[in-house]
Amino acid sequence: MISTFKHKKMTWVDLESPTSGEVKSLMKKYHIHPLVADELLRPTLRPKVDLYKDSIYLILHFPAFNPVTREYVGYEIDFIIGKNFFITAHYQTINIIVELAKSFEADAILRASNLSQNVTSLFFYIVKQLYNISLKELDGIQIKIEKIEREMFLQTPAQHNLVRKISHVRRNILDFRRILSPHKEILSSFEYSGKKFFGAEFAHYLNNLIGEYYKVWNMLESSKETIGSLQETNDSLLSNNDIMKVLTIMAFVTFPLAILTSLFGMNTKYLPIVGTPGDFWIIVGMMLGAMFIMFSFFKFKKWL
Repeated sequence: MISTFKHKKMTWVDLESPTSGEVKSLMKKYHIHPLVADELLRPTLRPKVDLYKDSIYLILHFPAFNPVTREYVGYEIDFIIGKNFFITAHYQTINIIVELAKSFEADAILRASNLSQNVTSLFFYIVKQLYNISLKELDGIQIKIEKIEREMFLQTPAQHNLVRKISHVRRNILDFRRILSPHKEILSSFEYSGKKFFGAEFAHYLNNLIGEYYKVWNMLESSKETIGSLQETNDSLLSNNDIMKVLTIMAFVTFPLAILTSLFGMNTKYLPIVGTPGDFWIIVGMMLGAMFIMFSFFKFKKWL
């Protein structure tokens, strides 16, 4: 699907799951390089930036939460930036793009000079909003981390349940890092291409954009360190609890055995059972029965 928005001499074209015919028409109209046109037809695994005679081609991936798999996956947005045109391409519906398109139309109607001032301001605004969405996603992860921290120090045997929660959060953070880590190098390459194509004034927009990226990255690093520390703490608590549990169970299981052996080891004139046929096996049976009762009690209390 292709959507076109115009304001003064600037045109924004948005492509969702572009078809071959749509790409060919844009290729002729905006002199898009054949290599770029070919890449627009399918998703690309790696981000990149290429400088051409009439445009700059930029591919970035941003994290999005998949509620089915409960993990973050990267969705791709391709940017083709020309002197007076701007093309975005993506392969699924992206709400922020839809909202920005409405804002762009409103600016054009009102003849405002904010969002639709020029191509670089439009590009900067879109990518900034995408980074803001990533910050909101990280806020959600931070809430999960704080909840895990509160649960960890409750006086309940919940540490085993926290292992899975901590693992999910760590996986989400690792997915975030995997998706966003290439942005640093790509933005550095984009700075060189942007200055060469647009001139020195482009540096102002890109410096602000790099600042937005580092906001996300620093928060991501903070979340990574926090969840790593919580995992170490939880592992320590689990280890100590398991050791204490084993020692306590051994003490309680052997307690009735010690009583029985002490009773039947008393040097008295009369001891029940002792001296009767099979007295040894009767006493051993009593010990095993006492052990079975203690194990059954621990199972009933769900301490095992």
